[in-house]
Amino acid sequence: MKNWFDTARFGMFVHWGHSSQRGCELSWPLVGGVFSLPYCQNIPVEEYHSTARTFNPQHYKPHEWAKLAKRLGMQYAILTAKHHDGFAMFHTKQSDFSIQHSPWGKDIVREFVDAMRAEGIRTGLYFSLIDWHHPDYPAFTEADKPYVFGEYRQPTPEQWERFTQFMFAQVRELLANYGKIDIIWFDGTWERTPEQWRAQELKEMIRSLQPEILINDRLPECGDFDTPEQFIPPQPPARAWETCMTVNESWGYNPADKHFKSPRQLIHALCEVAGKGGNLLLNVSPMGDGKIQPELLERLAEVERWMSGNGESIIGTKPGLEPWQFYGPSTRKGDRVYLHLLMKPYETISVRGVPVKRVQSVRVLATGTELKYTARCAIMDSFNPDPLGELTIQVPEPAIDPYATAIAIYFAPADAGA
Repeated sequence: MKNWFDTARFGMFVHWGHSSQRGCELSWPLVGGVFSLPYCQNIPVEEYHSTARTFNPQHYKPHEWAKLAKRLGMQYAILTAKHHDGFAMFHTKQSDFSIQHSPWGKDIVREFVDAMRAEGIRTGLYFSLIDWHHPDYPAFTEADKPYVFGEYRQPTPEQWERFTQFMFAQVRELLANYGKIDIIWFDGTWERTPEQWRAQELKEMIRSLQPEILINDRLPECGDFDTPEQFIPPQPPARAWETCMTVNESWGYNPADKHFKSPRQLIHALCEVAGKGGNLLLNVSPMGDGKIQPELLERLAEVERWMSGNGESIIGTKPGLEPWQFYGPSTRKGDRVYLHLLMKPYETISVRGVPVKRVQSVRVLATGTELKYTARCAIMDSFNPDPLGELTIQVPEPAIDPYATAIAIYFAPADAGA
């Protein structure tokens, strides 16, 4: 299935909830933390849930988030409509545990999707199948600590019937009340079996409500794309994929976590993911008042600067050359190939196995500066009208970007002749 997602390349993940007031990770502190979140606290269950009653993000301005995403070249944005802690960031008739019953009162999901759509950004909603607050799940308690993978309290059949009806009803609300939703991004599958989740039945309901929606692979046996987390796979998955990644080591706003990736690391990740044909879903974690953390904005400003000159080499592209052809990520769009220099070159770089007689020009993408190059091929191949050969491109010091240099090779179409 070919769709917009196949070449989107860049998206915004927004992890936000009532616990952001406390400056702690979403959900995981209430179960005592988890190995994969090194800065996650251990907070008593009732104390964790208590901030649902005080959530009042006076500086929530989703139109500013949308404009930021647009400037970054992001094609889609996904918000945590409900995380594992069970708190709904939308108005729901199924529970009082929602933003509707907080001091803020307004529907955060509605404002988010409206703001993103206004900027032409596709919208997605994250929904955790887990619900550590719902009594029929059953709710997680202090007595259940420490959290051990594979050892979860099981509900009675009657409880589970009630819970799955509740869960289906909330998914139905999200997909029936907010217009077109482009992605539903599930999480939390590990605590129950596909049969318990009624995954196939849930998928059928989703498709009936939103026929064109994409479902991620965390609704077991039902997904349209793969979601490696915090990791760029060495070999790209066989189908559409997206890697979700944080700017520091936390998904939620966590001021104790100062382990931020540099702008260079973020830009390199974007280049590598695009070169492998995937999408980078980069997380932002707003503070409790709705502002985005300054340390994140500083880094995103540098990514924005780089994308303003080089976004053409990322957005809407397909994977470019094979690793033996060029030592670094590359992408292509039509008859144009983009090289991403993630390491500073010596005086030249080499590109192999390309139609050397069809090269029209080689330029630094951000500045348009034309670069000198020479071409060669096997002697007997030189008699062919369209041989494959090797380019040697000169890259002078002034052409080098401090983060990553994108070089565009412009080829004449194949039917244009040599």
